[in-house]
Amino acid sequence: MDQAEVAKIRALMEYEAARTAPPRAFPKLPDLPGGRYTDPRFAELERDHLWRKSWLLAAHMDEIPRAGSFKLWEMAGQPIVLVHARSGEVNAFYNTCSHRGAPVVTKESGRSARLTCKYHGWVYDDEGKLCSIRDAEDFDDLDFSCRSLRKVRCERFGQLVFVNFSQEGPSLAEWIGDIAEEWAEFRFDAIRLVDHQVWDLDCNWKIAMEANMEVYHVPNIHPTTVAVGLDHRRNVNSFYPHGHGRMIAPGWDKSEGSSYRAAKVDGVDRLMFDGVGEIGRTCTQSYNLFPNWVSPLAPQGYFVLNFWPNGLNKSKMEVWWFGPDWGEGPRPAYWDTTITYLDSVLREDTEFGVWIQKSQESYGFAGVPLSYQEARIYHWHQAADALIGADHIPPELRVAPVMGPEWVVPNDPRLDEMALQQAAE
Repeated sequence: MDQAEVAKIRALMEYEAARTAPPRAFPKLPDLPGGRYTDPRFAELERDHLWRKSWLLAAHMDEIPRAGSFKLWEMAGQPIVLVHARSGEVNAFYNTCSHRGAPVVTKESGRSARLTCKYHGWVYDDEGKLCSIRDAEDFDDLDFSCRSLRKVRCERFGQLVFVNFSQEGPSLAEWIGDIAEEWAEFRFDAIRLVDHQVWDLDCNWKIAMEANMEVYHVPNIHPTTVAVGLDHRRNVNSFYPHGHGRMIAPGWDKSEGSSYRAAKVDGVDRLMFDGVGEIGRTCTQSYNLFPNWVSPLAPQGYFVLNFWPNGLNKSKMEVWWFGPDWGEGPRPAYWDTTITYLDSVLREDTEFGVWIQKSQESYGFAGVPLSYQEARIYHWHQAADALIGADHIPPELRVAPVMGPEWVVPNDPRLDEMALQQAAE
C-alpha cells in the first residue's frame, strides 16, 4: 500500500471520527427482511445459488503437499476429493464413482497414486480418468473416455485451494479482483497452515458471520478484548465488487522498526512477514470475501473464518490459522497463546448467537434495521440477491439495491465530501 493510499485511509479515519451523521451521499438502508435468516425458502435459494456459484476455500497446500496426496472435503454439502496431481496442479472431483455412485475415497486424507472405488474396484488416475475395471469382459463396449470422475472447478490463490461448483462465471482471480493486490504484502503465496478447527454453532450461519462484519457490537460484546485495541469510531468500511468488503480501524503498532522478519510482540519473539506496510502493522485490516470468508490480516500471521450452513438454525464455523514459515519441526510455542486468545474472542461472539437465533425465530422479529457502520452487511445481501437473481426471490424476502456502483471501490463519495469540507474551511 503506497503512501498516497495510506494518507487517504488516515484522512478517512478522521472523517469517520468527526462525522455526526452518515455521509451525505450514503443511501438510507431499508430493513433486511427477517425471513432471510429463518425462512427455508431463502436457505434453499442460498444452496442453489450462493454455494453453487461462488469460490469457496477448501484446502491449504500443507494438507496435500505431495503428488498423490488427497483430501476429502464436504463443508459445502457436496462430497469432493481434492488431489495433488503429478502435473503439480490440484484437481477436484466429485467423490462419486462413474459406475454406481460409490465413493472413490473413504478416508479424510491420505496419499495414493490411484483412486480406487472399494465397491467394485474401478480405478482412476489423478486426472480423474478411468484406468481399469474388474471383469471388463462383462461390459459391452464400455467407453472409458466418457466414464471419468466428474471434475469441479478448482483454482489456487497462493497456498490456498478454492473450488466452484459452477462451470460458468468469473475465474478466482477475477472474483478476488483488486483485493489480491492489497493482500500481496501478507504473502498468501508463502503461508504455512498453523491450525485448523471447526466449531458447531446453534444459529443460522449468517448470524455468526455478520458478527464479524461490523464493529458496532465491539464495545458491548468485547469490552476487555477487542475493544481495548480497536477504535471503532475511526473504522473505515470499503465495498468491492461481488459483495466483498473491507474494514480498517486503527490499533497499536506492535512491530519494532521497518524490518521485522523477527520481532517482539508482547515481549515474545515472533516471526513476521517481510514487507507489511504501515496500515497492516498499526490497524485491524479485515476483509469479508463473499460468500462466507472473514479474515483480519496481520504481519505476524492471521486467521480466516469460514461460515457454513448446517441446517436452517445451525451452522459450522471453520477457523484456519496461517503464519510465516518456521522451517522444520512443530509450530512455534507462541501460537498456542495466540490461538487461545482468539478462541476466547470467538466464544464472546458465538455464545450470543444462540440467543439471537431464538429471538429471530420469535413472532416479534420482522427485520433488521442496519446502521451506516453495518453497511458491509447490506452490501453483502445486495450481492447475494444479484447472484440468486431477484426474480427467483419471493418479494417479501428481497433487499432493495440502494447501494449503487458509486460506493464500490475505487469509487468513494466520502472523498468528495471531504474535499468540499476542506474547501469551505
